[in-house]
Amino acid sequence: MALRLVVGLGNPGPEYERTRHNVGFRLVDRLVGEADPFWKDFQGLGAVVKRADGLWLAKPTTFMNDSGNFVRAFSDYHKISPAEMLLVFDEIALPLGRIRVRRRGSAGGQKGMLSVIKRMGTDEIPRLRVGIGPQPERMDSADFVLSRFKAGEEKDLDAALGLAEDAVRAVAEGGVDLAMNRFNAGPADA
Repeated sequence: MALRLVVGLGNPGPEYERTRHNVGFRLVDRLVGEADPFWKDFQGLGAVVKRADGLWLAKPTTFMNDSGNFVRAFSDYHKISPAEMLLVFDEIALPLGRIRVRRRGSAGGQKGMLSVIKRMGTDEIPRLRVGIGPQPERMDSADFVLSRFKAGEEKDLDAALGLAEDAVRAVAEGGVDLAMNRFNAGPADA
């Protein structure tokens, strides 16, 4: 099935803008491109833009834990099946600079993905996880994901987001399996 929708998960508002939890939003912003996008509100649940190639890009304006409300409403309205979407979010278990593409699976503790799985009624939803770890040993995970990247980490994040852009392109052009084969190599992903 063709890729029709990429949803970056994150939290709305300037206080969350550059946090680790908002890497999904940052990727979607990169996918839109440098042209000034005309974001449209979708039912008060999210901001969407449709690229010239027909791909919808979206950022839920609900908080992360309620992302499923936007995904369900938008996919129902546009008749987009779970197989035609790609969810992008932060992954604490992956080191910064790494990405991982999966066709299906559990939420793995990521509450935004859990919300989407519950609202869609399936875990058969392709996803692209962007590594933000490792989490410091004595730091609470909620505090960690809501922290900002250090200046020295931004370079690694930029490289990871570049890889993630390539992964989205691979999913759009050749499907999830192609992207998995190309971007999931390495001992941490075995």
